[in-house]
Amino acid sequence: MPTATPAADPSAASEPTAAPLRVALVGYGPAGSFFHAPLIAATPGLVLDTIVTGSPERRAQAGAAYPGVSFAATADELWDRAGTLDLVVLASPNRTHVALATAALEAGLPVVVDKPLAGTAAEARSLAALADTRGLLLSVFQNRRWDSDFRTLQALLAARDLGEVQRFESRFERWRPQLKGGWRESGDPAEVGGLLYDLGSHLVDQALTLFGPARLVYAEGDVRRPGAATDDDSFIALTHAGGVRSHLWMSATTARLGPRFRVLGSTGGFVTYGLDPQEAALREGLRPGQDGTQWGAEPESAWGTAGTDDAPHTVPSLPGDYPAFYAGIETALREGTAPPVTALEAAAALDVIEAARRSARTGTTVSL
Repeated sequence: MPTATPAADPSAASEPTAAPLRVALVGYGPAGSFFHAPLIAATPGLVLDTIVTGSPERRAQAGAAYPGVSFAATADELWDRAGTLDLVVLASPNRTHVALATAALEAGLPVVVDKPLAGTAAEARSLAALADTRGLLLSVFQNRRWDSDFRTLQALLAARDLGEVQRFESRFERWRPQLKGGWRESGDPAEVGGLLYDLGSHLVDQALTLFGPARLVYAEGDVRRPGAATDDDSFIALTHAGGVRSHLWMSATTARLGPRFRVLGSTGGFVTYGLDPQEAALREGLRPGQDGTQWGAEPESAWGTAGTDDAPHTVPSLPGDYPAFYAGIETALREGTAPPVTALEAAAALDVIEAARRSARTGTTVSL
């Protein structure tokens, strides 16, 4: 987007302003309503043009939140008017991701897909190839790359404040002893449910982003809750090609939560507890830039600590920045640059998740 020019500059009157890119959002459940819609609407250069939902209740909610937005009952209605849109965002159930992304790309539309991109790495790479053939953007919403704690850890690693990292421990743990129901807890493989695909998609993506490709995968997957049909308590151990070991926990049955991150290096470690505040803020109806406060800022009480037990020190948290994802998408669409998350990166994470499922099933370590 052009940089704003001071009014005193005579060139300002003739400087063109690019029209906003028109976005269609497929799905207005929790992912669409709490994450994608507000972040799209808050991004300069993007406008939420159409929401696809067949639910009258969700249409009423969306219409109140985004006056002027259009609605469609099914995604098929978008393909006939693809020329009026610039981007399709898929916040629909996992089982629909591949078919809808394929249809959007074949209609000539760039696509953002909520994680996971697909149920298999082969499907993800097939979508990446289709997007490449059509010269279209295909990206995956891995918003946890812009968590406050993750950004803070990235900065520590870039400054080599921990020395050589030896082990990376990461957890997404919850205490949900009762089933909530829905497709995410379904045992039907077509639903692409379970924690490995849900929380594991974030944990694996973060580990690969920080420490590069995985060489070995070992995993344990359990079904703990009465009536559960898919994994709700899982663990993955990765050996990265560079030598770092990542230990990743995802659980809905953790009565006492562990640290979000514990990172151990040759000269010091980093430990932080709790979750990034952005999801809670979005669920409460807060929006980036809404009240003039810094979006994604953590209170000092939530900051992590680094160093050693003999000499620990508090590390101020960088603010979380989910808006950066769609800002990166807007730039990529206008300038033809790479999106903030690529489909091939998502495929690499799916390689790990598929290997983890094999490992948990056979009790063996899987080589990639």
